[in-house]
Amino acid sequence: MNAANPQYEYGLLKFGTILTVILLVAGTAIGTYAAAQLAWPFLNFDIAEITFGRLRVVHTNTIILGFGGLALFVTSLYSVQRTNSNRLWCVPCAWLSALFLIVSIVGGIIGIAFGLTQAREYHEMEWIFDLGVAIGWVLWTMVFVMTIATRDKEKVPHVYVSNWFYLALLIAVTYLFLVNGLSIPVTWYKSYSLYSGVQDAMIQWWWGHNAVGFFLTAGFLGMMYYFVPKQARRPVYSYRLSVVHFWALIFGYVWLGAHHLQYTAVPDWTGSLGAVISLAMIIPSWGGALNGMLTLSGAWDRLRTDYILRFLIMALAFYAMSTFEGPVMSSKTVNALSHYTDWTIGHVHSGALGWVAMVAIGSIYHMVMKMWNTEMYSMKLINVHFWLATLGTVLYIVAMWVSGIMQGLMWRAYDEYGVLAYTFAESVAAMHPYYVMRFMGGVLFVAGALVMLYNVAMTVATAKSRQPAVAAA
Repeated sequence: MNAANPQYEYGLLKFGTILTVILLVAGTAIGTYAAAQLAWPFLNFDIAEITFGRLRVVHTNTIILGFGGLALFVTSLYSVQRTNSNRLWCVPCAWLSALFLIVSIVGGIIGIAFGLTQAREYHEMEWIFDLGVAIGWVLWTMVFVMTIATRDKEKVPHVYVSNWFYLALLIAVTYLFLVNGLSIPVTWYKSYSLYSGVQDAMIQWWWGHNAVGFFLTAGFLGMMYYFVPKQARRPVYSYRLSVVHFWALIFGYVWLGAHHLQYTAVPDWTGSLGAVISLAMIIPSWGGALNGMLTLSGAWDRLRTDYILRFLIMALAFYAMSTFEGPVMSSKTVNALSHYTDWTIGHVHSGALGWVAMVAIGSIYHMVMKMWNTEMYSMKLINVHFWLATLGTVLYIVAMWVSGIMQGLMWRAYDEYGVLAYTFAESVAAMHPYYVMRFMGGVLFVAGALVMLYNVAMTVATAKSRQPAVAAA
């Protein structure tokens, strides 16, 4: 291999990119159907496998581990090659990693639909599928680390910051996933957690919030720090700020999980500690969001014509918003109102749809043009997708904000005799229009995902007959 002109490995990444888009469509469609059941319960048709309780978990696993995990896989292995001017270390290992991850995740999701679950938030898959994910994850980590380690250090003396965020994802999620998944198997498809009681809750949310912190934040920040400067064709606004952002984020996130357990049997000081550090995390989070946005300094006019860049910058806006909202919701005063309500659902989806999905979508559009060396089949369809995704996300989260705050107020409203003013059934009935509104937001987002799938499929199908990409930055 010529070190001056390395031949990057794109075969696996092309396959993974297409599958990522398919999982985006499947995951959002399942979630939208589940949302429809809350508005119109008869839609479960008394079929156990498609009841809301199962579909909701199938949806979260398909989106987080399926779409999100595969998006991180392909973007990390794409960017690590280009930031280190080095071909992937052990391409067969990368393929084997993908095989373990895809088969285990798909198998685990199918198992959940049939009732095979550990009933642990964001870690529902049974132990046999966990094991496959763990093997695939460790192989992925080895390929990523060795691609950096075997670079020409004279040509590339420094490890670019996006790689540090991806490394945090790979290392932290390895031990978080393994420790939380420790269980005692009793059959091939059934196990019981090694933990119990309060310890089980603490371990679960140590994992649960760090899945947000390292999987859905650190990993996708690695994506942001590579693809925003590349798409904007400008260096990152402040490299020093990106390093400060990294260390503050990594140190802070590991302490936050207990804020999910306010007003429970967990010791009060743990929830207070989680809330205090959550509020402090606004500073590095907003620093990172501003660093990405200010990368466009002097080039904001590009947003008029660069629809891919719109996705990336809108994602940063949602990242800033959700990383402010989350810490506020962790404080005890606000949590007393928001806990167990739809407000939490709105917050999760402002991050999941607005931040995670949009930054991944923008990155995938960028990668498709580079790997197939062509312009997208239709730039106008990217603009259509952008507005469908943005309007769908806003409609969804506004519905859940209003619904959640109304729920919290109704649940703790008392009359002059000290009796609850509303029954739980009355609060459920009051939510109906907002559940319909959420469903409509989901439909818009799914429509955008379908537009993307069509656009990517047509780009791939016609790549050889079309002009090479002009945006070769």
